Amino acid sequence: MVSEESNIDGTSQSGTSPSGTSQNGTAHNARSEDGAPERRGITVRRAPKFVPFMGLGGVLGIIVAAFVAYGIPGDESFDTGAVFGFFLVTFAAGGVLLGAIAALVLDKVSVRRSRRAVVESVPNPTVDDAEA
Repeated sequence: MVSEESNIDGTSQSGTSPSGTSQNGTAHNARSEDGAPERRGITVRRAPKFVPFMGLGGVLGIIVAAFVAYGIPGDESFDTGAVFGFFLVTFAAGGVLLGAIAALVLDKVSVRRSRRAVVESVPNPTVDDAEA
């Protein structure tokens, strides 16, 4: 979808689509000057979302911290809760960092696997099409 915004001086500029890619061309009828539908080249790729990867890394860090604090026998002079708290901060932060690194690696892979495609505009429906 192309949105058209006007500048202060009254001229118009093409907006951006919801995916964040800029689009040029005529926005009012999406047809070229000779009447044919407008075609554009785009890049299609699957990019990972960073927050789920970082959240999963943090959760895995919490699980590892619980295993280390409660599963492995340690010194009796330290409280188990305090040991868990120390390892919780350490392993959760490390898990978030490793999750972010994994997302970055997958993002680089998705850039290499990106494909080029050509899209064609669809004409706006007329009043007769809307009634049918």
